[in-house]
This record gives sequence, structure tokens and C-alpha cells, in this order.
Amino acid sequence: MQKLQQAGGTAFDRMFLQMMVTHHQGAVAMAKTELASGSSPDAKALAQRIIDSQTAEIAQMQQMLGQS
Repeated sequence: MQKLQQAGGTAFDRMFLQMMVTHHQGAVAMAKTELASGSSPDAKALAQRIIDSQTAEIAQMQQMLGQS
């Protein structure tokens, strides 16, 4: 976070997107674990929504990184 706070302009944007991709990948991995091992239907439904939404956001951020 310190490097992000010290960055500016395009470097800030790239670093932010890279960090968010990593963050979302972690959330997707956790959600997949819930689907595989969880027992609560509500938690499993939430996990699937997380996987769906954050996978789409990862793709969008990766596309943005390719354009910057």
C-alpha cells in the first residue's frame, strides 16, 4: 500500500489494478473452497455469486491493464 500511495498517474492506476486482480483472485479461491467444502446453501450461493462477479471483474481489469 505504501508504494501505491507514493505512485501517481498511470503508475498508480496500473499498480491499483494489479493489486485488485490479486485481491479478487484470492476471493475467488476462497469462494471455490466454500463450494467444495461448505454445507450452508446460503454461503454456497454467495460463494458462487462472488466467483461469477469477481471473475468478470478480473477479466475487465486485465483488459484495462493491457490497454495502459
